[in-house]
Amino acid sequence: MNFAHLHLLLNHFPVIGAIIGVGLFVASLFKQSGDLRRSSLIVLAVMALLTIPTFLSGTGAQLTIAGRPGVSDALIQRHEGAAILAFWFMEVTGALAVVGLWQTHRTSRPARWNVLAVLLFSLVTVGLMARTGNTGGDIRHPELWTSPDGTSEGKIGSIVHIFEPTPAKYSHDLVFTKWTTAVLMDLHFFGLVLVIGTVGVLNLRILGVGKQMPFAPLHRFLPWAMGGLAINVITGMLAYSGSPELYNYDAAFWLKIVALLLLGFNLCVFYLTGIFTRVERLGAGDNAPMVAKLIAGSSLFFWFAIIVLGRYIQLAGGTIPSGSN
Repeated sequence: MNFAHLHLLLNHFPVIGAIIGVGLFVASLFKQSGDLRRSSLIVLAVMALLTIPTFLSGTGAQLTIAGRPGVSDALIQRHEGAAILAFWFMEVTGALAVVGLWQTHRTSRPARWNVLAVLLFSLVTVGLMARTGNTGGDIRHPELWTSPDGTSEGKIGSIVHIFEPTPAKYSHDLVFTKWTTAVLMDLHFFGLVLVIGTVGVLNLRILGVGKQMPFAPLHRFLPWAMGGLAINVITGMLAYSGSPELYNYDAAFWLKIVALLLLGFNLCVFYLTGIFTRVERLGAGDNAPMVAKLIAGSSLFFWFAIIVLGRYIQLAGGTIPSGSN
């Protein structure tokens, strides 16, 4: 199994998931259903997370098939440019969905500005994801071409293409000077401190450390962790896009991505199964349920794994054979 197989496996999730998410969100507006809106926000947030490995595997797939007979480099570059634009819109949509979920928890409904922002970005994201899927299909399906070389664009495609970055220039701009990577890594570390400092305290309280503190006041600091995670995603993906060849065949990097996905699953279990409701009521001296302690312990383990694996990314370069994953 190589990166092309992995990309084919993953690339349907952001496209179809974005359509489902925006469909549920629009339906919630017509029906004035808080539960339906919450479900749509969860779908959009999860799709934003799954878009990360989808995008990463796409770059690996490009390196796998580039130069093969019948594979057009121009079509690959067009698809990559479309994917970059769609990726960032999906991540912004997911971030807005997370903010909406937080506002729903605090005030029973998201703010009006958040509703409008999620609606706008999700609709644009669906269109960009559809274009990304279509341009990806053109690479290996000449029967879909409307011109001999497959590079012909319709009116809408030509307009969207203006806003799509040129992959080579995009990567070059991100590593233009030696200071770029240093600044990105410093910000990445700062974001990690915000996440670990907040989530670590919450998990330790659930595990029984500092039981004299009630849980609810500590949980109000969670937006700091959300901000730190946003910083980490932005800086991490920019660093990757600047030098993707340094990461694609690095086992430590991919294990770090797996740990991030497992953390997302861990978070869904905590907040969507009623466990959080029980933990939120913890007062001074109260013990958390055993299932909550298991989730908190696994969360700390995955964050520790992310820190360690991040440290070994440069040392593990080339640990994945270029022909397989």
